Amino acid sequence: MKKTLIFLLTSAIISSCNTDKKEKTDESKAVAIVSKAEQKKDSANIKHFFNAALTEGKSYEWLRDLTQNIGGRLSGSPQAAKAVVWGEQLMKDVGLDSVWLQPVMVPHWVRGEKEEAYYTVNGKKKDVPVCALGFSIATPGTGIKAEVIEVKSLKEAEELGDRLKGKIVFFNGAFDETLINTFQAYGGCVGQRFSGARICGQFGAKGVIVRSMTNGINDYPHTGTMSYGETPKDQYIPAAAISSRAAENLSADLKKNPSLQFYFKQSCETLPDAPSHNVVGEIKGSENPEKIIVVGGHLDSWDLGEGAHDDGTGVVQSLEVAYLLKKNNIKPKNTIRIVFFMNEENGTRGAKEYARLAKLNKEIHVAGLESDAGGHTPRGFSIDANAENTALVQSWKTLLAPYGLHDLIKGGSGADISPLKDDHVTLAGYRPDSQRYFDYHHTSTDTFDKVNKRELELGSASMTSLVYLMDKYLYTDEKVKP
Repeated sequence: MKKTLIFLLTSAIISSCNTDKKEKTDESKAVAIVSKAEQKKDSANIKHFFNAALTEGKSYEWLRDLTQNIGGRLSGSPQAAKAVVWGEQLMKDVGLDSVWLQPVMVPHWVRGEKEEAYYTVNGKKKDVPVCALGFSIATPGTGIKAEVIEVKSLKEAEELGDRLKGKIVFFNGAFDETLINTFQAYGGCVGQRFSGARICGQFGAKGVIVRSMTNGINDYPHTGTMSYGETPKDQYIPAAAISSRAAENLSADLKKNPSLQFYFKQSCETLPDAPSHNVVGEIKGSENPEKIIVVGGHLDSWDLGEGAHDDGTGVVQSLEVAYLLKKNNIKPKNTIRIVFFMNEENGTRGAKEYARLAKLNKEIHVAGLESDAGGHTPRGFSIDANAENTALVQSWKTLLAPYGLHDLIKGGSGADISPLKDDHVTLAGYRPDSQRYFDYHHTSTDTFDKVNKRELELGSASMTSLVYLMDKYLYTDEKVKP
């Protein structure tokens, strides 16, 4: 009844505010309905979460173990299987009430031998940092060599049509540097990586090379998934990424030598689907054990690096939410379920299977929180919920802002929890600072040494604080039904 009253009062206050005063008054009034004693208690508990994370946190050493002793964990690989065993034991060590494995069949793509690429200008050979894109086919054993056509977008490639025949198409669409949120810049050009080979193969192109998805200029190629869609197999062409600096150089050289020929070779292949698991553990709710708040990150990673920022940080932060709740003797009202999802990088099979089983078993999910944006300095959360719950989460800014969590914005949550989306489910994505993330994303440089211990721990405490508030205030019996 208490939570019902809080929710209804909050909704009434929000709807009754005058439009011209809404931005200034919604948050203060929504928080004001909670007694000063409860506000003080919440503030103290959040402070305890941060103190414990920064002085007794476990996430950094967990991440060290995962990255240094297992490394990259591409779905279907022996390393991914080892990570499942690691995750299950770690959840048990933390003392969750129950821990289990959720079987799922996952794609199994393998890179093969190290890729090669080069071109020649004025008799001088220029080696190019290159890596195959996930799900790409191999080149012939001798590689492929052809003239290059440079384009900046999928639309430009489609407009060229049959002129692409026999050519290697070079997608050189760069990040929009004016966008402060680098994930928006990524979204603006990642389509050329995902769909470039599908489009160009239809016009008889020999292959595709794509500028790496990064706002930096460096020598590290960024892998990532691509798709042939419904294209017939006889139109499949190999696809690879080249480093951003190589893309800049190639573009400049093409202007001087339009007929230069580019060579690349790769030996990747897609094997039959392989068995794997999501790793699941939970703290049973003290009042509403049937209602679930899921917190997670993805256990798999690309194979080039150690999967530190993507998404080792998300995995260890998610488990540290449970650790910090237990450490501070917080007994959640709802069940807090920690999930290490498998196969986010190239299929989201783990997420889809988790959501399927949740529906099949008529589980009641009231909220979800995902960490899959790296382990940098906390900035806030994006919220995917109905208007009332979005406003209520935003009303907690008074409690969260002292810890740098100023951004409580409406937006997507994450690939692994989004299949749970429902009008009565509040989903959130943890949002750290994005400026450095794409220096490491999907590269060989995504390693443990790139993660700052303090930033990682601040993220764990930030996530714990949001889960604590959601568990305490967000839901009513009337709003959540199986």
